[in-house]
Amino acid sequence: MLVPIFTLKLNHKINPRMVTVGKFDGIHPCLTAATQAGKVFIHNPHSRGQRQTAHRLSQSTQDSDISLLNINQAVSCLTAGTLGPNTTGDTLLVGSQTNLLAYDVHDNADIFYREVTDGANAIVLGKLGDIQSPLAIIGGNCALQGFDYEGNDQFWTVTGDNVRSLVLCDFTGDGKNELLVGSEDFDIRVFREDELVSEMAENETVTSLCHMHGSRFGYALANGTVGVYDRTARYWRIKSKNHAMSIHAFDLNADGVVELITGWSNGKIDARSDRTGEVIFKDNFSSSVAGVVEGDYRMDGQIQLICTSVEGEVRGYLPASKEMKGNLMDASVEQDLIRELSQRKQNLLLELRNYEENAKAVSGASEGENQMGVIPANTQLQTALSVRAATESQRAHIELSISTPNETIIRAVLIFAEGIFEGESHVVHPNAQNLSGCIYVPIIPPKDIPVDLHIKAFVGGRISTQFHVFEITRQLPRFSMYDLHVDPSAPRPTGRVTFSVNDRPQRVVMWLNQNFLLPEDINSPDVTFTSLRGGGLLTISMRSSGEITLSTDDIDLAGDLVQSLASFLAIEDLQAEADFPTYFEELRVTLTEVSDSKEYYSFHNLSVFFMDNTMKKRYIELYDLNRDLINEYKIRSNNHNALLACLKAVNQAIQRAGRLRVGKPKNQVITACRDAIKNNNINALFKIMRAGTASS
Repeated sequence: MLVPIFTLKLNHKINPRMVTVGKFDGIHPCLTAATQAGKVFIHNPHSRGQRQTAHRLSQSTQDSDISLLNINQAVSCLTAGTLGPNTTGDTLLVGSQTNLLAYDVHDNADIFYREVTDGANAIVLGKLGDIQSPLAIIGGNCALQGFDYEGNDQFWTVTGDNVRSLVLCDFTGDGKNELLVGSEDFDIRVFREDELVSEMAENETVTSLCHMHGSRFGYALANGTVGVYDRTARYWRIKSKNHAMSIHAFDLNADGVVELITGWSNGKIDARSDRTGEVIFKDNFSSSVAGVVEGDYRMDGQIQLICTSVEGEVRGYLPASKEMKGNLMDASVEQDLIRELSQRKQNLLLELRNYEENAKAVSGASEGENQMGVIPANTQLQTALSVRAATESQRAHIELSISTPNETIIRAVLIFAEGIFEGESHVVHPNAQNLSGCIYVPIIPPKDIPVDLHIKAFVGGRISTQFHVFEITRQLPRFSMYDLHVDPSAPRPTGRVTFSVNDRPQRVVMWLNQNFLLPEDINSPDVTFTSLRGGGLLTISMRSSGEITLSTDDIDLAGDLVQSLASFLAIEDLQAEADFPTYFEELRVTLTEVSDSKEYYSFHNLSVFFMDNTMKKRYIELYDLNRDLINEYKIRSNNHNALLACLKAVNQAIQRAGRLRVGKPKNQVITACRDAIKNNNINALFKIMRAGTASS
């Protein structure tokens, strides 16, 4: 069994997902992690006796190898690496919900300290695209921001929701890094600098990302799922009842290919093949894993995998030796594997016996006898999808019908579909009185994304004791929750987006037939739907000149339609004009609230209060002062939270305006919107969102 080559017990608790290793003097790797009460500890066992007590850094009273960096506010992310050309070693980067600190640990000095309005939930350090200098890139409140070694803002764009994870890798294979962003709206987005080049939809918040090799990367979700993608193709995934706290790529079995190392909330560490997801190594901590990193911590020229727990336990593992031949499991794990294979053998033997009994029944049965599980040779599984509007007894839904063409019955149906059913699977098991050859299953997709429905049905005779399993996969179109039946009295949408395409109407008709759930193919691009989620109307029309107008009051739906149609027609750059009066009015109110919130941040009254209170006042007045300070803090805290909510809405509005365009026009809209907000020019902002450009 692979065992740790070193174990440490640090007297400091470690915040989950906030662990890194940095060579701050350019030579010695130091384990660095965020701990409680707004502090970061730096463990340096290589330079004992060199006490550092300058500026922010102080010596730990509990451990002579640890220095403490006082941040004085809750740390939300950290990393270390090469940022600037003039520092001796790695730079330590520490993010909070209001600031980003770049710190030179070796010289005990701030490199820069920047206010970050949108907060820092995740951080990554490295080269992005054609930007020359390395960037410290933070993801926060629906925004991405990159700073160079001088603290200059070199990169900014918006994304769909709060960012939870970031990683840099060459996703497109062009020799330059793209930025992968995992967020709370369940999407993994890929940015080539500020251009969105790809999106992968998951079914939970994306909490961790790590680069494996080439264009391959690992990911973890808030529901206990971990897996591996290669570009947009998912290689494998597994789901656990525990939460993945940290993932890291490391070649633990020394076969030349990195494995996906996962640290779990129950203290388990496992290593999985990047190709299959098969577990090749396990170990356990007594408490939740906080972080998984790597470094030459023994300074012997060998990189170790370093795993830490929230209680401060640290273990280092060397890759396997050649003698182990990739076998990293101990005897008990091998026994578990033998038991599992034995069970699979028994199941296969049982299945074989059933086939043999069926064969006997077929050869020996006369007409009218019970033929056990035997079914007619022409039996096949048929499926159909249809839109069902809401009734008094049932919500609007997609109806999946599963049937057989003869007298056979369906005893049970198992449907597996990501993001549709709780637990991702759904079983229909009719009682004996309701057995038939047709089963109807209501489906309500929560988002406009295409979904594969993996269906297994147990089919047999009415009195069968054994059943045949039929398997079939059916795809639910992306925009399936839209009904062609329209109430004539329904109010027409006031929102719209208009753009021109250089393509035939028949191509738009093809897109409609592929992406909407229609009772039969249509032959005109002019169509009106009712949304089964919100009840509003969606109208799509196309002129002979190629001008297309999408009319809807849902700006998110409009953006999804533009992106889907542009992808189908292979359009790289698309300019558009848009107007969403209801949404824009809500945004104008939000911008006014942001302005009011900023004014509330004046500390004039508080400073006057301090000046009026001098040392000659009695202690009772100190009590009054303390009470008023606490009240003032509560007001400021509530106001700050309200401001963050408003800023999120503003960033999302910019992102939505961008999604109404494609390619360069999209990037131009996002940049121009940001400039308008910087200049506090609200009228210009709305002009850009409508026209797609700052010029008249």
